[in-house]
Amino acid sequence: MKFRCERDTLAEALATAQRAVASRNGALPVLFDLRITAIADAIELVGSDLEITNRVTVPAAVEQTGVAVLPKILGDVVRKLEAGPVTVEVEGDEAKVSSGVFATTLRLKAVEEYPRILATDGAGAKVDAHLLAGALRQVVKAASKDEMRPPLTGVLVAARPGGTGIRLVATDSYRLALRDLDGVSMLEDGQKVLVAAKGLNEVQRLAGDGEITVVLGEREAVFRTDKAEVTVRLIEADFPNYEQLIPQGYPNRLVVPKEAFREAVERVTVVGQGRDNANVRLQMSTGGGLELSVSAADVGTSTGHLDAKYEGADLTIAFNPQFLLDGIDAVDASEIALETVDHLKPATLRPADGGDFLYLLMPVRTA
Repeated sequence: MKFRCERDTLAEALATAQRAVASRNGALPVLFDLRITAIADAIELVGSDLEITNRVTVPAAVEQTGVAVLPKILGDVVRKLEAGPVTVEVEGDEAKVSSGVFATTLRLKAVEEYPRILATDGAGAKVDAHLLAGALRQVVKAASKDEMRPPLTGVLVAARPGGTGIRLVATDSYRLALRDLDGVSMLEDGQKVLVAAKGLNEVQRLAGDGEITVVLGEREAVFRTDKAEVTVRLIEADFPNYEQLIPQGYPNRLVVPKEAFREAVERVTVVGQGRDNANVRLQMSTGGGLELSVSAADVGTSTGHLDAKYEGADLTIAFNPQFLLDGIDAVDASEIALETVDHLKPATLRPADGGDFLYLLMPVRTA
C-alpha cells in the first residue's frame, strides 16, 4: 500500500477517526489503532471501539492499493510534519511516513485481527444537519456517563404521535433535557430507539451545513455527514418513564436574560470551585428580583443580584452550579424562564416565549 495525501487533509481525517478508537481497558488491543484502506483515488480511515465507529474517506494519490492497521500515533506524526504532501508506504510489517526530509517508521498490527466493520447500506432519512446538531447540543449533555446504568447513557429518540416529528430525551436522574423537532421524519409512528449519547456527541461535532442521512438498523444507527460516517450502537434497554417526572404546572415563574444569568452564576460560583457541596442558591421575590449566593467553608461567600421578572411566592432554591450552567447554555433564547413548584420539587428551564425545549433540574437540599 502506498499513497500521498495533503498533510492538513490527512491530519483532520485521522483526528476524526481516532476519536472513536478504544480508550478503556479490556478492549481488543487492535481497537486502539486505526484501519486504513487505500482504493483507486482515495483512502478510508476507520476508528472503532465497537460501540462507535468513525469512517472517513478523503482524496489521495494512490500508487498501490491495500489495507493496513496503523497505531493511532500516526495522527501525531502527521500533525507535526511541515505543510505539503505526506507519503505513507507499507512494506512488510512497517509503514514509512515521510514528508520532505523527515520520515517516521511505524510498526503495523495484523489486519486480520481487526474486527470486520461493514458500511451500512440504505438510503435512510434526510435531516437538516444544523437543526439536528443544535438539538443534540441541547440534549446530549444531560445523559449519564455511568456505564453501570446503561439506559441513562443513551438518548431516547421517539416518534411523536401522528408523524409530526421526533422527540429527543436524555437524563442522568439529576437533570433531564427534552427537545422536540417538528417536521423531522426518521422513525415510523410509535417507534422509538435508544442511541448511545457518546456517539451522538460525535455526530454533533461532525455535522455541518446541508443534510445528515440517518439509517436505522436493528442494532445500530448510522449518520452520514459530508465529512464522515458515524455508526452508533443502539442500547437494548428500557428508558425511564420520564413524562411522570415533569410537573403539570408551576406556580412560580422567573424570567431573566440568559447571558446576564449565566454570567452571574459563573461569578458567584468561583468561591466554590472544586467543592461538591458549594451549591448556588437562588432567592426569588416579587419585589426584589433575583439574589444569587454561594458559600464555601474555609473559602468565603459570594453574592450577586439580577433584575428579573418574578411571579409567585417568595422562594429560595439551590442547584448544583454546573448542572444549572449546562441548562442555561442549552436554552436557545435571549430570555430564560425558570419555573418552580417549591424548593424540593424539580424546576424547569426553558425559553421565556415557550418553544420546543425544556431542561428539568432537581434542586439540592440545603440546611
